[in-house]
Amino acid sequence: MINKEIINKFKNSGFIYKITNKKKFLKITKKYNSISLYCGFDPTSDSLHVGHILPILFLKKMQEYGNKIIFLIGGSTSLIGDPSFKKKERKLFSKKKNLKYQKKIKLQISSILKKNFFNKNVKILNNYKWFSNINIIDFLRNIGKNFSINNMINKSSVIDRINRSDKGMSFSEFSYSLLQSYDFSYLNKKYNTILQIGGSDQWGNIVSGINLTKKLYKNKVFGITIPLFVKKNGKKFGKSSKGSIWLDKKKTSVYDFYQFWLNISDEETNNFMKIFCFVGILDKKKIKKKCSIKNIIENRKNIANSITKFVHGKNFLKIVKKISKILFKKKIFFINKNSFNFLTKKYVGINKFYVNKNNNLSEILLKTFFSKSLSKSKKIILSGGIKINNIVKKNYNYIFKSSDKIFSKYSLLSKGKKKFCILCWKK
Repeated sequence: MINKEIINKFKNSGFIYKITNKKKFLKITKKYNSISLYCGFDPTSDSLHVGHILPILFLKKMQEYGNKIIFLIGGSTSLIGDPSFKKKERKLFSKKKNLKYQKKIKLQISSILKKNFFNKNVKILNNYKWFSNINIIDFLRNIGKNFSINNMINKSSVIDRINRSDKGMSFSEFSYSLLQSYDFSYLNKKYNTILQIGGSDQWGNIVSGINLTKKLYKNKVFGITIPLFVKKNGKKFGKSSKGSIWLDKKKTSVYDFYQFWLNISDEETNNFMKIFCFVGILDKKKIKKKCSIKNIIENRKNIANSITKFVHGKNFLKIVKKISKILFKKKIFFINKNSFNFLTKKYVGINKFYVNKNNNLSEILLKTFFSKSLSKSKKIILSGGIKINNIVKKNYNYIFKSSDKIFSKYSLLSKGKKKFCILCWKK
């Protein structure tokens, strides 16, 4: 079901950036008890990242309103690469690797669905299924003829690249919009899908799909874009960008995922509280409404708890909450071995590094990537920014002693208040 009230709820929660022809969309949806909608996920890596969370939550809420949802894996489109607002062309990877990525993304989506979605009214499809059977001549004759080069060139995402003499745009990238547009038309014909959702950077591709569907089948379809979740530097989270926070715990540990949400900005905290309450993964009763530092921190904890549970499940959430408590204990030597083992749990806890007993503190900062040079190591240590087992050390030539080793095997190294790792001592 979709009506004006529901769309306004999405809008008021900060979930909708733009919607195509809202009046017509609401007029047409009055005819249906439910609609079919989809969102595409190109497997250009072996994992989704935090930038995909909002579209997934959007689909979840739409399903709760009784609608049919489709997760579309872009097995074919990912072989080309979406050029939208990219500074340079993606590096092409082999079909073998692409197939591996497709399987991993499908498993990841299936895992999230199993934990958070209803079993009915949900499909996972792959556009490779239909594109692999299309003849290139037929595609150019039947699909390509419906696209105006003039309109395609005038898209801002294309203009930005064409005007760069050092990069430009390949024909394969230029054709990406045709493939994504055909997806919408195919899903409309096969599954009566009338709505595509995507990030705000997908507006041009969505509109192209709307126009193609109208030309091919005379059907009216629509699009909704969602605000992009961007990094603190304003750049979009992406699979190729540094500092990506992955949904796969092998790429970003559950602890690091949890910590990421504890460190979002005040503005992001307010935005995610609205969205997470609306989709039902955050309890409204837990929200602290009075604006104070203590309450903001508490709200971030609730956000981190809810989204970690959504992505990784309640058991992993329990573990990372235990890890967080352990890390900030002053008397870490009093922790029992079973509790300490949570810190080193594979893919869940903090990073482990194997080190030599002859390494001094400055050298170990390099090995653990807490510093990029010995001179920077020295500055960090002298400023009091480094702790061993939660005790500040200001000697940059410090050699670890047996008394620094927990259970004669480990040391907890920390930089500032947020970066931790476990040193594993070689015998």
